[in-house]
Amino acid sequence: MIGQNLKREIDQIAKDKGIDGGEITSALEEAMLQAARKRFGLEKEIESRYNDEIGEVELFEFREVVEEITDADSQILIAEARRDYDPDVEVGDEIGVKLDTTDFGRILAQAAKQVIIQKIRDAERDNTFDEYQDRQGEVVNGIVRRFEKGAIIVDLGRAEAVIPPKEQVPRESYRPGDRVRAYVVEVNKVAKGPQIVLSRANIEFLVKLFEQEVPEMYEKIVSIESAAREPGGRSKIAVVSRDGDVDPVGACVGMKGSRVQAVVQELRGERIDIVPWSADPARYVCSALSPAAVSKVIIDEAQQAMDVIVPDDQLSLAIGRRGQNVRLAVQLTGWKIDIKSETKMREIAEWLARAVAAVEGCGEPEAELLLQQGITSLEDLSECAVELLTQLPGIDEEGAASIKAKAAELVSVKAAEDEARAQREAEEMERQRAESEAAAAAGPPDGEPRTPPSGPAATRAED
Repeated sequence: MIGQNLKREIDQIAKDKGIDGGEITSALEEAMLQAARKRFGLEKEIESRYNDEIGEVELFEFREVVEEITDADSQILIAEARRDYDPDVEVGDEIGVKLDTTDFGRILAQAAKQVIIQKIRDAERDNTFDEYQDRQGEVVNGIVRRFEKGAIIVDLGRAEAVIPPKEQVPRESYRPGDRVRAYVVEVNKVAKGPQIVLSRANIEFLVKLFEQEVPEMYEKIVSIESAAREPGGRSKIAVVSRDGDVDPVGACVGMKGSRVQAVVQELRGERIDIVPWSADPARYVCSALSPAAVSKVIIDEAQQAMDVIVPDDQLSLAIGRRGQNVRLAVQLTGWKIDIKSETKMREIAEWLARAVAAVEGCGEPEAELLLQQGITSLEDLSECAVELLTQLPGIDEEGAASIKAKAAELVSVKAAEDEARAQREAEEMERQRAESEAAAAAGPPDGEPRTPPSGPAATRAED
């Protein structure tokens, strides 16, 4: 292991691999120590030290200083020790005797080389782990290399990362060589090196993309208070401004929608709703249900729930395709939301008025007050506390009991009416289907030409 260029080689390896030169010299010392133990035996007390001045790893065997040798392998005469090593040494001391390494064979040198290589690999892995552990929570760029059991392997330059199937966006597809941006979810230390887990489905990926596109977020003027996302489909973010002169929604949208479109493009067309955050729950929920218009909100703070009434023509918009809009609004606000149309609420109010009418002089006004208290069904009315009803004008405990009993009676009446209506609708649909089938079988009325056939069959008939 003696060589004039050893020091230069150490410096070059440190520079190329980006690791500390001290780790390389430690690897050299460890390699030489293992080779020496194979060469001289495990029973000897040997130490290896890198001498920076001469660029050499030196081996020292420690021997006991004695006046008379009884074990030539572990002892040295005091006269020899004072003459060759240390003039001040005393009997009983231990002194390091430099070993000759010139006769180390090729096999020992190869073993030392393997230890050095392994040490360098370990150092590289540790450096990579430390680097990407500090980048956890950031967005990184990489190139798709290959696919393993549904996971995407991404080349980040100095390391490889993985996007597991659960962190991928449905309907997104990649090919080897494609560039990809993703969010660093976690960095784990495993035997094969650091495992860097990326995500494109994580909601924090959406937040980070906006932070990169909106300077006001970098300056802490605008912030995202809450976010909800169904990857690949639709997202909602609630934003707030700490400067009254800065519109948080406008800052995120950008001039002609440039900022939000940059995020949409990165997310491959995912729809994004940007709404203003509000400390007022009713106002916040109304914004969260955008673009649907809301007529009225009934709040139940105890249950953290709201009944939201919308015009009939806004019902499907408020609910969204397969319930997506209201589902995202629930995630965004943290409130339970029940969407009802104005027609449905009028029907509920009529049923409540019929129940309240059990007390003479009570009707629609009291039913409206009950709706404002969060009683939005006959079941709620039949199970509500008597104290709630006695707060209404003209209703005592006896009247409250009568109203609750009437509500319980109307529950079964309403259920029967609903069942009958559903049956009529089913019969009407069946009738219309039968008429359509009969008309199709009868063909067009007399005097009207039949529609000529088209396609390959028509071509053959003409031939």
